[in-house]
Amino acid sequence: MVTLTEKAALKVKEILEAREDKEQLALRLYVKSGGCSGFTYGLALDTPREDDNIFECGGVTILVDPWSARFVDGSEIDFKEALMGGGFAINNPNAVRTCGCGSSFRTADEEGEPELCD
Repeated sequence: MVTLTEKAALKVKEILEAREDKEQLALRLYVKSGGCSGFTYGLALDTPREDDNIFECGGVTILVDPWSARFVDGSEIDFKEALMGGGFAINNPNAVRTCGCGSSFRTADEEGEPELCD
């Protein structure tokens, strides 16, 4: 299961409100190999696929494909405001190592394919 903080849910709703196709879209959390620690997170607005795990939280639908689900189960998506701009952050209990960028991680069982940071 993946959840959203109240701030994150409000931000996603705000982003969706600006879209004409908002009724068909949901928030997709996905993982791909790469990043300094081995895996990176991605967030996108997308439509559900047949094999997606689908969660509802704070009035927002969250989609996670089966491959990514094993890495992010139990994660919480937050939105952080900052002086130099804000952004979404993933609090992932499965991550045993993360990078300073906040979007790269490694689990206890899988290393992914780390890349050099630019």
